Amino acid sequence: MNRRGKVYWKDQFCGIISENEEGYHFQYDALYVKNTNAKPVSVTLPLTEKAYHNKTLFPFFDGLIPEGWLLNLAEKNWKINYRDRMGLLLACCKDCIGAVSVVNYEEL
Repeated sequence: MNRRGKVYWKDQFCGIISENEEGYHFQYDALYVKNTNAKPVSVTLPLTEKAYHNKTLFPFFDGLIPEGWLLNLAEKNWKINYRDRMGLLLACCKDCIGAVSVVNYEEL
């Protein structure tokens, strides 16, 4: 299963997060990295043109997923298993508190 989301820093497109059979991948957009005002989405994901890879969802992105009653609501309404971290990220993190948001690539 290949799923992707566009990552935004405030309203500026900054990269792509994706999931496939090998795990999770995050890569900053090359134009974003060259922008002198560019900010990393997290201190754990410094600005670079190289892609990041991990077997599990990067802790920063996992931290964007709601918890408690809001997570329960997402599970019930969208029928997403709480273990499907990428599914939850793509469904729930379009309008996050803070500077970073993730928009499901399929919605664009």
